[in-house]
Amino acid sequence: MTFKTHTCGQLRTQDAGKSVTLAGWVHRRRDHGGLVFIDLRDRWGITQVVFNPDTSPEAHTAARDLRAEYVVKVIGVVRCRPTGLENPDLATGEIEVVAKEAEILNPAKTPPFYINEDVPVDEALRLRYRYLDLRRQRMQSNLVLRHKVVKYIRDFLSDEGFIEVETPILFKSTPEGARDYLVPSRVHPGNFYALPQSPQQLKQLLMVAGYERYFQIARCFRDEDQRGDRQPEFTQLDLEMSFVDREDVIDTIERLYTAIAEQISDKKLLFKPFKRLSHHEAMERFGTDRPDMRFGMELADISDIAAGSDFRVFSQTVADGGTVKGLNAQGCGVYSRKQVDELAALVQEFDAKGLAWLALDEKGDVRSSFAKFLTDEQVQAIIKRLDGQPGDLLLFVADRPQITNEALSRLRATLGDRLGLRNPDVLALCWVVDFPFVEWNEEEQRWDPSHHLFTAPMDEDIPLLDANPGQARGKQYDLVCNGHEIAGGSIRIHRRELQEQVFSLIGLTIEDARDQFGHMLEAFEYGTPPHGGIATGIDRWVMLLADEPNIREVIAFPKSQSAADLMANTPSPVTDEQLKTLHLKLDL
Repeated sequence: MTFKTHTCGQLRTQDAGKSVTLAGWVHRRRDHGGLVFIDLRDRWGITQVVFNPDTSPEAHTAARDLRAEYVVKVIGVVRCRPTGLENPDLATGEIEVVAKEAEILNPAKTPPFYINEDVPVDEALRLRYRYLDLRRQRMQSNLVLRHKVVKYIRDFLSDEGFIEVETPILFKSTPEGARDYLVPSRVHPGNFYALPQSPQQLKQLLMVAGYERYFQIARCFRDEDQRGDRQPEFTQLDLEMSFVDREDVIDTIERLYTAIAEQISDKKLLFKPFKRLSHHEAMERFGTDRPDMRFGMELADISDIAAGSDFRVFSQTVADGGTVKGLNAQGCGVYSRKQVDELAALVQEFDAKGLAWLALDEKGDVRSSFAKFLTDEQVQAIIKRLDGQPGDLLLFVADRPQITNEALSRLRATLGDRLGLRNPDVLALCWVVDFPFVEWNEEEQRWDPSHHLFTAPMDEDIPLLDANPGQARGKQYDLVCNGHEIAGGSIRIHRRELQEQVFSLIGLTIEDARDQFGHMLEAFEYGTPPHGGIATGIDRWVMLLADEPNIREVIAFPKSQSAADLMANTPSPVTDEQLKTLHLKLDL
């Protein structure tokens, strides 16, 4: 290379005596009177460079002008560092380069935050100067990790007989869950493309086309509210297979994710093979279909005991069709009333009316917000149900099942953090299967698909689609890791008559179905094989491998929490001429 013979992370003691050329950024500069030291940084590492006025006055003069983040080229000779002055924190810490020549390739203004130190920086400032933020070692490590994960995926699936196929970014707007991002057409006035929420229809059509094993590192777009593990544009591994059932897809992904965790990550897999839970079991035990299984603290249903009590908050809830469930915060029996009230405020954020509690002191004596309304037998039955021991704090929510589960699952996660139960060095992966095929939409008074419109029902449950849709199960499977859903897939419908039956069940008229999905229905008449697939969130998976709190830390140029690009200042207005070309008028 013109500007460097070696990277700044490459040289070792065996290179002593070599004449080398390095180029990079000034990471640190230290002036020791006569000698000037700089740590020269590039993506591969850091090398210490020494400027000595006695051996190279010209280079030493140039070094006096160097500042942090200057881009510089150095020619010099490698030597071993004096005994006792090695730096064990650097891969190159046993050598240094004695500069003979130095050239400033580009000076730099003082950055708005430290690049050579891993110190907290306001995220808005980091996103505003993302190109500087990406110079920091932490961010570069994250993107290198992401590269390794994606490369491993491509190599693994290629060896398994998959081929990578790119699908369109401009496609048709269809009802698939989240809002579409729409793109107006200049040549078809008044008509719009949609950016794909996923390549769902296209990958199924590739199965119709006979490719049998497809994958893609796919860009996807959803116009939905932001959170820590969600972005308006994101990347997923999209995968589809023909002549398979659920176990074939699960086996492929489980082998892939096991290999990534073991060969690219330092983390420990808690379960091999991955745990398997039905949707019903996950909701009963953890209150969520994306449970964090690194720790216990499982929920316990005490509705049968509560129904016969004189505590009306419990008994009336059960009489009205609700449920009473609790969890055991082991060792928290010493919590003060203020601490318990803070937990109560937490569950109320998720619409729970309150939090009942029962504390056992070290002798096993009971303090409680409700025990006085229960018999001793009922109190002991509840303690036994939750395996309460001296020193434990038992916490309960009584409400509609959905609210009870949501509130307690959030409480469980909070307590898991407070008690240090969520080990960041552990990956607890599990499959959740046997989801309800459809869910009742009370507001719209209709059935909604639990997964998406093309998911197949369990074969034995097809008769229930007419008789009792709410009891039918879908051939859906989600992969969960440490409380995050990182993949979701299903076996698809491959017969037109069943697909039309499902469209009708969810309230799509024949005319609407043909208008929006006519290409799919027609394709199903040309010999469509049984097929299924999965989409795995690459951003979320890398986030977990990198121990980062949100996916913005593993995406090169993410949007902010308000879905804005603070660096490029977008979304932004366009000119009237651009709108005219697109046949659009704004009416805000």
